[in-house]
Amino acid sequence: MARSSSLKAKILALSLRVARVYPFKYLIPFFIKHVDHFLPSDRLEENAHWVAFHHPQPVYPLHILILPKLPIPSLSAAPGDMPALYADLVLIVQALVKAFHLEAHAYRLITNGGQNQSIPLWHWHLVCEASCEGVDHPGA
Repeated sequence: MARSSSLKAKILALSLRVARVYPFKYLIPFFIKHVDHFLPSDRLEENAHWVAFHHPQPVYPLHILILPKLPIPSLSAAPGDMPALYADLVLIVQALVKAFHLEAHAYRLITNGGQNQSIPLWHWHLVCEASCEGVDHPGA
C-alpha cells in the first residue's frame, strides 16, 4: 500500500509541476474534477464542494491540500453567491483539525493568490509546523 501511495504522490507532484507551464495550466480544473479516473487518490476528507489529501510535495511536517471540486481559478474569482461552498470549506477544515488533533498544536490555513499562486485553481493548505511532529496522523 505504501508503494501505491508513493506512486500516487509522485504522479500528483508531476501534475502540479506540469500545471505551472502555460499551455497545461488550464487542464488542472479538469484533472481535479476527474482525478478519480486518472489517479485514485487517498482522500483524507471530502464533501460536496471540497476534497482534501496529503500534499505531494509537503513543505511542513503535516501539509494537506484542500481543493474545490468546481473550477475556481483564484480567490478573486470565487463566487459570492454560493454560501454552501464556504460552509463546506469550514466543515472540511474542522473535520481535518479534529482528525489530526490539531487543536493541541500550532496550525495554519493558507490560500495563495497573485504571483504566489502556482497553479490556476483556488486551493487551501492546512499545515502544522515542527510543533506538530509526533501527532498520530490518520492516513499517513
